[in-house]
Amino acid sequence: MSTCPGIYFDIGKKAKDVLHTDYSNLSPIHFHYQFMDYNVDLSCKVDELVPGFKSLFKCTIPDSGKLELQHLSNYTGITGCIGLEGNLEKGYDPVLNLSGLVGTNILSLGGNVALDLPTRTISKLNAGLGLNTNFLVASLTMHDSFDIVKASCYHEVNLLTKTAIAAELKHSLSMGETSGTIGAQHAFFPQTLLKARFDTFGRAGALIQQGFWERCFVTMAGEVEFKNSDNNLHPKVGVSVALKP
Repeated sequence: MSTCPGIYFDIGKKAKDVLHTDYSNLSPIHFHYQFMDYNVDLSCKVDELVPGFKSLFKCTIPDSGKLELQHLSNYTGITGCIGLEGNLEKGYDPVLNLSGLVGTNILSLGGNVALDLPTRTISKLNAGLGLNTNFLVASLTMHDSFDIVKASCYHEVNLLTKTAIAAELKHSLSMGETSGTIGAQHAFFPQTLLKARFDTFGRAGALIQQGFWERCFVTMAGEVEFKNSDNNLHPKVGVSVALKP
């Protein structure tokens, strides 16, 4: 059995998948046509393109793109990434991202730093601790130069039906504000997945994802906001199509 801890971005990933993945969230820079906002995500992963490394190319059109190399060993996971990130004021900024993770497949500790190449400044500085057991997957991470603290947990109820629950707690040290999100997922059929979440800002969201031929996935997601100044729900609806070779 492998003891590899994975990579830094695996910390808290299972909780993030339940609470955030595939919901109707757009990148900061996106296309707009009449009443629709949309973008296009492309990704490709190649093993051993460079000896000892996995290669990942990911592009969110028109927001960002990156090329990443991953090196995994028994007790470490190291990634290096260079890419472009969208800037609403200046266009696109080249960014260099480095991350490392040490530990085992049960307990791991890591960090992530992003450098803004034109200004030669640190744009991101994060650190995290992950715990992965059969009963509970938990994480504690710090973001935005250690100003934001996040704690998350994930519990798998039933492997066959992909039933799981997750929770996330977020605290801003500078603002003194705390927020939380809880959610769950359940597969009614092998290729039909339902997710739902609710946060302390009064936002409730849900999605249903249907797979076809194990290669095509269509997702419909919606969100309403119960707490706002004008007492309107402000519903949002999004549709996505994913093709996986």
